[in-house]
Amino acid sequence: MDSIITATYAVHFNDIAYQKINEHLSAKKYSKVFVLVDENTNTACLSKFMNRMTVKVDFRIIEIPSGEIHKNIQTCMHVWEALSEDNADRKSLLINLGGGVVTDLGGFVASTFKRGISFINIPTSLLAMVDASVGGKTGVDLGPLKNQIGVINQPEMVLVISSFLKTLDERQLQSGYAEMLKHGLIQNADYWNVLKLIQQFDNLDDLIYDSVVIKNKVVLEDPTEQNLRKILNFGHTLGHAVESYFLESTKHETLLHGEAIAIGMILEAFLSHKLTGLSADELSDIKNTFLTRYTKVNFTKADIDAILSLLKFDKKNSHGKINFVLLNRIGDPVIDIQIPHDLYDEAFSYYKD
Repeated sequence: MDSIITATYAVHFNDIAYQKINEHLSAKKYSKVFVLVDENTNTACLSKFMNRMTVKVDFRIIEIPSGEIHKNIQTCMHVWEALSEDNADRKSLLINLGGGVVTDLGGFVASTFKRGISFINIPTSLLAMVDASVGGKTGVDLGPLKNQIGVINQPEMVLVISSFLKTLDERQLQSGYAEMLKHGLIQNADYWNVLKLIQQFDNLDDLIYDSVVIKNKVVLEDPTEQNLRKILNFGHTLGHAVESYFLESTKHETLLHGEAIAIGMILEAFLSHKLTGLSADELSDIKNTFLTRYTKVNFTKADIDAILSLLKFDKKNSHGKINFVLLNRIGDPVIDIQIPHDLYDEAFSYYKD
């Protein structure tokens, strides 16, 4: 499987990935090499990774707690302090081995420690492989608000090693699958039609590759998210608000990212039908595809009001306006659409009914 070349680095896959990182570490002669893990990847992935390292390097392990609730500045402080106490310098390397929390937070820590050290991302979840692998977005949450603090900074390389997917449960795989479906909705109707028929999460290599190609194509055209790159946020305006609300709620079970974004994509598909011409048939196709895969959430009026109050924090907002990505049709998105307030309730009613 050929490596995918981004503007500044390469995404390598499987056996080639191990070959490339061993060559890189041999050539670069970093002063120190740190590996950031959480307790899950420390147990399930670290030894598999280390067993494929042929280069003579003293790897220093830093562990953080898993979960979105720990994607914050306090966890960054722990990692910065661990680096400092182990005398990391500007010629050190941080390898981020984990899901999106580890790669987002680890990339941010590396980008800010001593004004920037090198880092390599090794995403171990399906979500991180198809989402965090391209684009250079790093950062952490501000309380329950998603990704409010961060920078765009590129890794040395990204390694996508699909055998790590065997460490995931079905729910985590479904979460990543939602982002893959999004790639079809915003760029390729044929890809959407292939993905929605998938029944088993095995032999995903080709589909992961296709998702990385789609995201890389968008990012290459708009690396700093001024225009086109915004399309990658389809489903995320309402989806992130749903995710944030459930993250801080004491009444509801926390939703995984993909579960919340699936809800967001149904809601924003309805808005697309009302405002930008998405057909009734395609709207029904989108809703049925997601509700076949993801358990419907029962939103109360109070839940909806609280979720809508979080929209003002969305990163796409500008000059006090809440900007949405909607669909003209599957595979054809449009950016910077404002929504009449009365349509929000209609969208949630459509989702519930």
